[in-house]
Amino acid sequence: MNVVDKIAAVLRRDFLTAIRYRAGLAALLLATAGELGAFYYLSHAVGAGFRPDGMAYFPFVLVGTGFFGFLMAGTHALLTAVQEAQQSGTLEALLNTSTPPAMLVLLSSISAFGRQLLQMLLYIGTGLLLCQVPERQTDTLLVVIVFILSVCISAGLGLIAAALQLAMQKGSTLLWLFGSVAWFLSGTLFPVTALPRPAQVISSLLPVTYSLQAMRLAMFQSDHHGALLGQVSALALFAMLLLPLGIAVFSLTLRRARSLGTLSFY
Repeated sequence: MNVVDKIAAVLRRDFLTAIRYRAGLAALLLATAGELGAFYYLSHAVGAGFRPDGMAYFPFVLVGTGFFGFLMAGTHALLTAVQEAQQSGTLEALLNTSTPPAMLVLLSSISAFGRQLLQMLLYIGTGLLLCQVPERQTDTLLVVIVFILSVCISAGLGLIAAALQLAMQKGSTLLWLFGSVAWFLSGTLFPVTALPRPAQVISSLLPVTYSLQAMRLAMFQSDHHGALLGQVSALALFAMLLLPLGIAVFSLTLRRARSLGTLSFY
């Protein structure tokens, strides 16, 4: 079975599972509407004079919250794939297949990435319909490039979190801590320049900071070529570092857990 067949099998399995829980779709739509409404009226309360990074506040926070939520949910999906296999007692059997372990975890998270992508598109698309951005200059190719690089980073971080789960059984706690820090420091709700200088230094070390800034530039200010080049270059460096690192760390941790007999510890 090739990779495409494996992806199709995983998607079919998760689709059949998802259609059994149709109430979840209604809850998702209500949550999306509530969040959009809250930020829409918050932007009115803030006023048109507040223009973070040279754009209106609503599109700024729309991309920040939507794209950040997608990336963190994708990262958590890889950790969840390992945790669920541990709890069901199927991890050892799954890892004895011919598919490389890191690839198996990535395949298991594809459906979650797909669901979060649809949710993000619904969220941002509806938000843009609510508030037109007259000065918007979008570069679709750059949007796709930023998205792909950010997904690679998210996958790398997810594999590292899965490795920590195997090694310490603390993957969820550490990922929650990382997500909380990143949410505050990466410019999700307000520009990074509003932070104290020491916090800005920490923010510059977080890959999600560059993901949010690059996506905003690609969607609304694609004529800022110098700024875009810097953000995309930083994203490419993070992607080239974190994805191979995540695969290596997960594979090494998995071998160690197997030798110690702790694969099923959670």
